[in-house]
Amino acid sequence: MFGDIIAALNDWLYTYILVILLIAAGLYFSLRTRFVQFRMFGEAFRTLREKSHGDGVSSFQALMISTASRVGTGNIAGVSIAICLGGTGAVFWMWVVALLGAASAFVESTLAQIYKVRDGQGGSRGGPAYYIEQALGSRKLAATFSVFLILTYMVGFNMVASYNLVDAFSGYAFFSEKIPYIVGGVLAAATAVCVWGGGKRLSRVTEILVPVMGGAYVLVALVMIVLHIRLLPGVLVSIFRNAFDVQAIFSGFTGSAMMHGIKRGLYSNEAGIGSAPNAAASASVSHPVKQGLAQMLSVFLDTLVICSATAFLCLCSGVEPEEALKGVPYVQAALGGTFGVYGRWFITGATLLFAFTTILGNYYYCENNFPYLLRRDARRWELAVFRLAAVFIVFLGAQMDFSLVWDTADVTMGMMALINLSAILLLAKPVLLALKDYQRQKAEGRDPAFQAAKIGLKTPTEFWH
Repeated sequence: MFGDIIAALNDWLYTYILVILLIAAGLYFSLRTRFVQFRMFGEAFRTLREKSHGDGVSSFQALMISTASRVGTGNIAGVSIAICLGGTGAVFWMWVVALLGAASAFVESTLAQIYKVRDGQGGSRGGPAYYIEQALGSRKLAATFSVFLILTYMVGFNMVASYNLVDAFSGYAFFSEKIPYIVGGVLAAATAVCVWGGGKRLSRVTEILVPVMGGAYVLVALVMIVLHIRLLPGVLVSIFRNAFDVQAIFSGFTGSAMMHGIKRGLYSNEAGIGSAPNAAASASVSHPVKQGLAQMLSVFLDTLVICSATAFLCLCSGVEPEEALKGVPYVQAALGGTFGVYGRWFITGATLLFAFTTILGNYYYCENNFPYLLRRDARRWELAVFRLAAVFIVFLGAQMDFSLVWDTADVTMGMMALINLSAILLLAKPVLLALKDYQRQKAEGRDPAFQAAKIGLKTPTEFWH
């Protein structure tokens, strides 16, 4: 009964509401910022060189935390599911969501920087809950967002990440009823070691693991494409042809390439749903726009690089996508068909690292929102209970039913997106003024430094007044 309600709500959200709102918001912000995601692409890379201005994390570390959450098992299992259920055209709609969503990511992350607060440890924290309360004056809506975020990331998505890792072992001969408990236990223990070190340990781990695992994964995908280069033209034709199969879209939208591509694109790159701003707010930078530009890159890295790597790895393998293979098994079959058992083990290892970094990035978001709900810094015992709950959820996810967990996470993420997109559409003006201020200072040959009063921002801010 509960599963049926969740499935129906899931279809309704992604068929009638979020599809329109996400694309409309991305297009609106692209136009209002004069396509900042393309126009200032090079500048975004230059912002990563900036060191931390205090005890907070650097711009690059904040980028790696958000990328750790974005680049996860969804980049392997999620892309596979979209292709197996929606067809090759789903890849095109993932690209569309990323290209437009990058502008939304810029806006929400810049807002998080403008309205960030001090965290009591020399750094900062913030995100949608903070800018919703400070700029829109709605504590209840902000608290509702925080609750949905914790349900989505610490519960839903971390369970999904844990499940996907177990699923990666399901095709091996040694798989048994004990494997979910073993894998869940090891993953939970590794998570405990990292989360008990706090935000700084999480940032140090992710800034090492994310570039290494992402680089290795893309390299293997490129080797796969080169080995099957004769199939590449047909794959590209199939992606674009099936993306615009109008009859299929309107005759059964919930199973179409467009719906699966948009849903998986949103799940993977998270642009506009309010997750990455929680990492963006922790960066110690001289101007909010710097972190907005940096977080914009995370969307491109996630979808246009990692998700595309999975798509081409699978589609250039010659292994036909089918519903029975959806998830990690399809990617394993694709790479295994060329590299044998080594290919299968590589995908298993990649899923392990992707799952682990996803869990760390997701947890970082939730620990950032926990003090907001308390309205103060968490006491040591409160934080210990919160961390124990997060670790137990990782263990529990390895034993859960796949479809119900994923559908529930989709619904709670959809509710987050509705709240956050509504907020950033209402709060676009401060971001546009900050962007104009940044460009003016750059044109004068200066390293931009932000003062809220200079853009006419009257709402009190802890860092910029």
